[in-house]
Amino acid sequence: MSASGLRRRGAALALLAALGCSSGDGDAGSLTAVSWGGAMARAVNKAQYEPFEAATGVTIAREDYNGGLAEIRTQVDTGNVHWDVVDLETFDSLRGCDEGLLELMPDDLLGPGADGSAPAEDFWPGTITDCGIGRIFYSTVLAYHPDRFPGETPATLGDFFDLERFPGRRGMRRSPLVNLEFALMADGVAPEEVYAVLDTDAGMERAFRKLDTIRDFVVWWEAGAQPPQMLADAEVVLSTAYNGRIFNAQVAENQPFVIIWDGQVLDFGQYGIVAGTPNLEVALDFVRFASTPESMARVSAEIAYSPVRRSALPLVTTHRETGVAMAPHLPTSPENMGRALVSDTRWWSEHLDEVNERFSAWLAR
Repeated sequence: MSASGLRRRGAALALLAALGCSSGDGDAGSLTAVSWGGAMARAVNKAQYEPFEAATGVTIAREDYNGGLAEIRTQVDTGNVHWDVVDLETFDSLRGCDEGLLELMPDDLLGPGADGSAPAEDFWPGTITDCGIGRIFYSTVLAYHPDRFPGETPATLGDFFDLERFPGRRGMRRSPLVNLEFALMADGVAPEEVYAVLDTDAGMERAFRKLDTIRDFVVWWEAGAQPPQMLADAEVVLSTAYNGRIFNAQVAENQPFVIIWDGQVLDFGQYGIVAGTPNLEVALDFVRFASTPESMARVSAEIAYSPVRRSALPLVTTHRETGVAMAPHLPTSPENMGRALVSDTRWWSEHLDEVNERFSAWLAR
């Protein structure tokens, strides 16, 4: 190992010792970590999995999924738990916790902020829950390829639904999540009123009526890697997408995609631990390690998602591979938050099943 490599390993071991994690000596054990594939998986692998393995000797098996609790529920119900740490959408973390599918996180799990602040002060409000530890802020945004619009270019959420001025197919996630919020905001509902409107029958009808106006022109996607490919292949002219996936295509693949931040829906992901895992202590060690400000900042140097710890944000400077300044690309940067909607994850955790059923029936019409 090089001198610089030895220094990095020494620093990581010192951090682990301070946090109470196991060292890399002896049989350090193994872990299965589940993430979202593509650019997200590459980012967390470089920023968290590899450093944790180097510092502890733990072997991490990597798996990908497209979200949801179905596989976790099956593993817990059958007693055959082979996933350990899972990157969860927060509404799934809340639902999984209520159903007993996830382990409770210990109160003393987390270390202090980079500035010495207590975790409860350093983490943004709401990002720590009973069974989940916040890891990144991400946004669902709109994106397009400028070559598809040689004249006027789309600039607002309303333009996504304007087939007359901006004809062509649209990409949308095959889920009511975010699509209902986008529909209401495009129909004139202020971001701060969206969930109050969705809470009414009339508001739900209004959202689906707006989606009806573009339904015949929608190409549905399920994995985060699909929208950039759909845009590059001209399968669609506009698409909803995760902002980090579009950023990765811009800087790593030289795609000229443009992000429309108007009406972005901001959310945060969490790490959860599957209930009944035989590797609980190692899983807790990993979550503790991945939840340090330094670890979060490393993720933000790989992909344009914001850390959920305040003291981590000053540690985010440039993209590791290209040197591109990250601040303008982060969803929480002030210039991108002008008309942002913060996802109400508790609302979705309580209503997802019924809304999913309605959405499926709407798709099948």
